[in-house]
Amino acid sequence: MEYRALGKTGLKVSKLAFGGSSLGSVFRFIDESEGIRAVHTALDHGINLIDTAPYYGATKAEFILGKALRGVPRDRYLLATKVARFGPEIENFDFSAERVFSSIEDSLARLGVDHFDFIQVHDMEFGNIDQIVTETIPALREAQRQGKARFIGITGLPVRLFAEVMDRLDVDQIQSYCHYCLNDTALADVLPYLKEKQVGIFNSAPLAMRLLTQEGPPSWHPAPASVVAKCAEAAAYCASQGTDLAKLALQFSVANPDIHTTIVGTASWDRILENIRQITEPLDTALLAKIQDILKPIHNVTWPSGRPENN
Repeated sequence: MEYRALGKTGLKVSKLAFGGSSLGSVFRFIDESEGIRAVHTALDHGINLIDTAPYYGATKAEFILGKALRGVPRDRYLLATKVARFGPEIENFDFSAERVFSSIEDSLARLGVDHFDFIQVHDMEFGNIDQIVTETIPALREAQRQGKARFIGITGLPVRLFAEVMDRLDVDQIQSYCHYCLNDTALADVLPYLKEKQVGIFNSAPLAMRLLTQEGPPSWHPAPASVVAKCAEAAAYCASQGTDLAKLALQFSVANPDIHTTIVGTASWDRILENIRQITEPLDTALLAKIQDILKPIHNVTWPSGRPENN
């Protein structure tokens, strides 16, 4: 496993990270034993970052992860969670300082730890940016001063919001999703800014929440029909060549050294081993060029998320 320096945090992070959303049965139902085995497999094979949130499975992911981490030495992993999002609708968000503090205590209890390495504002586009800057992030800094977080960060879909927030105050880390993958590389446009700020960069959903798979996306996926269709065309071409679009997508996402870690959500221990093997294999540049050509008509086509003014 390759490890990369994570901004100015002083930490080294595995270039492949474990995404806890899968533990919450977000994509399919999983039982505790399967989830626990997946976590242990990731740790035993060099993955040292685990990212989760109370939102995933309505706290199920944190409960299962807590059971998986019981008895594991705390210095074997970096642990990230989030605050502010507790459900799918705007009314399920709460960016207040009071809720930040209570959410942190609840997550600490569920996970059975006394601190997090990262606590992040979850999907900030669903909130008022002024409140996030003046109340939510300062609350996270207070939690950091109390020793409950080593570093604090922000997450969201619209990439422009990272600069909008960080022009006003500093954070240690950002998490972007669905914006550095085969069909969408919008995150690349802000990498120079993020590099200048020396923030840690988490890239999640390299398969674009299963758009870039043979099986295709789940029914709830928000991508426009044109994006779904082109990704299906790319998957079919890969299959005709005896290979897998998901493999190419993962290899593409982890290949950029300026992106410190790429988070993959799976609760299948064998899929974790397969992903680790895939990122050690050489990238097929000819296949990549063909797939990028197929996807060119929908490159960087995204979907709205959160409040209209934040898109």
